[in-house]
Amino acid sequence: MELLHTVHVPAGDGPFPTLLLLHGWGASAHDLIGLAPILHGGRALVLCPQGPVALEPGPGMIGYGWFPLSEGQPPDPTAVRMAQGLIEIFLDDACKKYPVDRTKLVLAGFSQGGFMAYQIALSDPARFAGLMALSAWLPDEVEKIAPQPAHAALPTLVIHGSKDPMVAIDRAYAARDALLRLGVPTVFREHEMAHEIRPEALRDMIGWLEQKVLAPISIA
Repeated sequence: MELLHTVHVPAGDGPFPTLLLLHGWGASAHDLIGLAPILHGGRALVLCPQGPVALEPGPGMIGYGWFPLSEGQPPDPTAVRMAQGLIEIFLDDACKKYPVDRTKLVLAGFSQGGFMAYQIALSDPARFAGLMALSAWLPDEVEKIAPQPAHAALPTLVIHGSKDPMVAIDRAYAARDALLRLGVPTVFREHEMAHEIRPEALRDMIGWLEQKVLAPISIA
């Protein structure tokens, strides 16, 4: 199964630093592509795949998710692994199709997309130059992962809202603590916001990308 996606390819010759952005529950491939001109000044290749699970987040609305969710129930591990496989295949294909700089590949996700970003990057840390998790929670499977040397070379940014009604801030604290136990160099930012990406979170993302992962933009 191929994943539908949106893409931003910068002008000029590649390969380009690349951001793989995973949307949250009920959104689509168009949800995060609007960040492309903002992050790294539009000079990064941005890939936004669409989750394979179609759903109705509200009356007359159509959205997508990475795996089914039921209130009060943990995610089904089999469904999570299936989503992980689809995203990894998508990334393999995208690296062949687009001018991706594989040494500057950053995985990021919002909410359920952040859950998947944790799952994928922490399972294969050597593949990624950085990880960003926004308003997300950590998969139970990650607790079973043994620390690897590559975890120490995976800069990670965790951003969460203290007023998030969907994913409680305590889950972000738990994720931060688990990352530190794995030896992952983690920057944690808490803001007075709900389940959203506010301007202060965007500033965190821009600054962290320039400092930790991508080469600073030079202005002639």
